[in-house]
Amino acid sequence: MELIYLLQTSVPALVATSAVVGLLVGSFLNVVILRLPVMLMQRWRRDCRELAGMAGEADAGGEELNLVTPRSRCPHCGHQISALENIPVLSYLWLRGKCSACRKPIGLRYPAIELLSGALTGFVAWHFGFTLAGLAAALLTWALIALAFIDIDHQLLPDDIVLPFLWIGLLVNLAGTFANLANAVIGAVAGYLSLWLVFHAFRLLTGKEGMGYGDFKLFALFGAWLGWQSLPLIILLSSLVGAIVGIALIVFQGRDRAQPLPFGPYLAAAGWIALLWGNDLIRHYLQFARL
Repeated sequence: MELIYLLQTSVPALVATSAVVGLLVGSFLNVVILRLPVMLMQRWRRDCRELAGMAGEADAGGEELNLVTPRSRCPHCGHQISALENIPVLSYLWLRGKCSACRKPIGLRYPAIELLSGALTGFVAWHFGFTLAGLAAALLTWALIALAFIDIDHQLLPDDIVLPFLWIGLLVNLAGTFANLANAVIGAVAGYLSLWLVFHAFRLLTGKEGMGYGDFKLFALFGAWLGWQSLPLIILLSSLVGAIVGIALIVFQGRDRAQPLPFGPYLAAAGWIALLWGNDLIRHYLQFARL
């Protein structure tokens, strides 16, 4: 009870505690980002074997994974990572970015995701305070981090994350936390249908698929969390950032223009910005446009 009182009354304590929790969750997010696509691939292969009448045959894709077992290992030598080697950020610094067994480098992205999760969680706590909105925003923040990096790696936005959080958004808004329930339901429907229509119009005009179905579902998720009014702002911000990054990659890295660019990370970033400042941005725009 004393801890709860401290978190309710002390902003520094709330932010610091939230940042530490975010660091710990960030360590778990690394597991989700790495393993969930592999788990989905194993599930798809298992379903295919069952359809082909080969259900008893072993999967050629390696040992079965889940988010808990087996324990994390060094990808180079297979060394099992101990609890002391798995402390967010600190273990990476203590090990000097190398495996304790084979001394091969550990990817910098692991501590980077932990730091990102910690920083964003602390910022969300500062912004919303010790409230239901703050807890819900932290949960959504963690989901968006996982989705963004999975999409970067695999051009995939897993239903296992997107669909539960779409429903969570509707439940959170039963109390009108971010939008009233009617606007949230309309937002979920409008978010999905709007990008679905854009997808099919683009395919009819060009013969190409401009985005994946995961993008429709992620946009519907934001509609469920923030209401239909937030959708124009989110699509505008995500398209603007995506265009800037895409042009930069083409100009400075010589990226092939025909190579597909995942849209999920930009949609996730825009949705997170709208979560925190969407109403302010919309109000300032309406004032500027004198509407």
